Amino acid sequence: MGEMITHHARGLALHTIADAMAFGEMLAKSDFAPKDFRGKPESCVLAMQHGAELGLSPMQSIQSIAVVNGRPSIYGDTAKAICLAAPVCEWITETVEGDGDSMTAVCVAKRRGNPEPTESRFSVADAKKAQLWGKSGPWTQYARRMLQMRARGFALRNAFPDVLRGLITAEEAQDYPTPEPVKEPIVVRTRATPQRHPEPAVVRIEAPVEAANPSLFQKAMDKIQRAGARETLEGCLNRIDELRRSGEMSAEDASKLIVVIDGRMDIFAPVEAAIEEGA
Repeated sequence: MGEMITHHARGLALHTIADAMAFGEMLAKSDFAPKDFRGKPESCVLAMQHGAELGLSPMQSIQSIAVVNGRPSIYGDTAKAICLAAPVCEWITETVEGDGDSMTAVCVAKRRGNPEPTESRFSVADAKKAQLWGKSGPWTQYARRMLQMRARGFALRNAFPDVLRGLITAEEAQDYPTPEPVKEPIVVRTRATPQRHPEPAVVRIEAPVEAANPSLFQKAMDKIQRAGARETLEGCLNRIDELRRSGEMSAEDASKLIVVIDGRMDIFAPVEAAIEEGA
């Protein structure tokens, strides 16, 4: 790794970005990297940097920092360990009251200098309200543990935000819904002669594609092919847009028809140009 890497009781100390990248590349190729970091040396380096700000060694960082929906987070057990090791923490206690649907996880954290401890509670009722109770995965297999993690995350962030540097627990982050990718509408522009249509008509076809209606599609195609005037084609454009908006025609079929209309418009362009010149 070079002379700039030194060994401490807590593991390697990476003093330069070159050292960090070299170590990240080695780690990303190894079985020691969690699956989300394998083959991603840059992510390994950033995770190690986040961990270093919390006082973690490089290997602790890789095992403790998780990226969920593009946001860094920290596993709950590590968050508790970091807070307990901080000079501002006096103590942290955790309990679970009740059983079954009456369970409530309680976490109480005492910050040095604060007259009162910080308490957070998370109940089965809270989990149901957040649509977490009975959710497949840890909320079904380890429901008691998940209640505890949620109460812990709230208490530690409220009592020691400076210690955690704004990171939330990975257990909480994993429960947030995954953002849907923004789907840009497909814009199909029809050609038009400058004399009659200074601005091209724009038809917006929204994604996602709906189920197709072959019969309706074929009828529309036949009418477009028989159209003998530009006005008829423009009427077809408007009708197709109405059918697409109502869901009677899929966005994919509408797009195909508009492309055909665009080609048919080209047929009328020379004729209209000649008429304009002779007028």
